[in-house]
Amino acid sequence: MDKRLTRSMSNKWIAGVCGGIAEYFGWNADLLRLIWVILTVCTAFCGGIIYLILWLIMPQY
Repeated sequence: MDKRLTRSMSNKWIAGVCGGIAEYFGWNADLLRLIWVILTVCTAFCGGIIYLILWLIMPQY
């Protein structure tokens, strides 16, 4: 099976970026979202910019 990093269609809140990353690596999506929010707040919202870039780059399947 060919494993690809894509946005999740079933496990998403906004665009499915965190859900897709979690599915690809086999992680818990809710925990990844929590870590993402904490890092975004602690790094002057750089995580939000990265999220938007991944939203545009990652294909949706």
